[in-house]
Amino acid sequence: MEQARFRELLTRELPHLLRQDPGLRVLLWEMLRPYFADRKETEGRFEALLEEFRREREAWFKKWQENERRWRENERRWEENQEMLRRLMEEDKRLDRRIDSTIGALGARWGLQAEERFRNALAGIMKDVAPDVDVVRVVEWDETGEVFGRPDQIELDLIIKDGDLIIGEIKSSMSKSDMYMLERKARFYEKKHGRKARRLIAISPMVEDAAKEVAKKLGIEVYTFADEAAEALNNDPQENP
Repeated sequence: MEQARFRELLTRELPHLLRQDPGLRVLLWEMLRPYFADRKETEGRFEALLEEFRREREAWFKKWQENERRWRENERRWEENQEMLRRLMEEDKRLDRRIDSTIGALGARWGLQAEERFRNALAGIMKDVAPDVDVVRVVEWDETGEVFGRPDQIELDLIIKDGDLIIGEIKSSMSKSDMYMLERKARFYEKKHGRKARRLIAISPMVEDAAKEVAKKLGIEVYTFADEAAEALNNDPQENP
């Protein structure tokens, strides 16, 4: 009971005594100082805490930068892989088309399927590769026999791209005489309709070497596959006349 009363008295009177007696304040400080950190020690602990925080922040930032670099690298590799996959798929599709064209040409040449069916298939491939290209099969009557030396009908392919006229021949195979015939049919069509073809092309998986030499002399472009011809038309640097 006495201890409780003493504590109560001390609690009530001590603040008043400390304000009045400087020596008492010094004595009390000396007694309590071991239990509290001084200013210098407090500041040192605070600086150490800040330094530790800075180190952790720098470590986190470096880790974030490394993760960002890895993420960008993975993104770049993913894009490269996607591009490579797209090219492989295009190459596979192109190879399938060319194999089908070659088989179709052999079939047409050996009479296993109609030449017209083969021509339509290649025309369809051109349309797939170059949607803005139209391939039209036309039949004209040569009354004076200008092409064959006697009156007869002629057949040829008109390829229209951006309003330009291109006269072509799509066949399973082409010989030297076929090239001469294409050139005569083209000139007949131009004369009859008063319209100049900007290009002459021949599309055939099987072209004789002699036919290629004639085509070169006559200015006829020769393509083994329909997709090659379509791509050449797409990449034509010449402007419309």
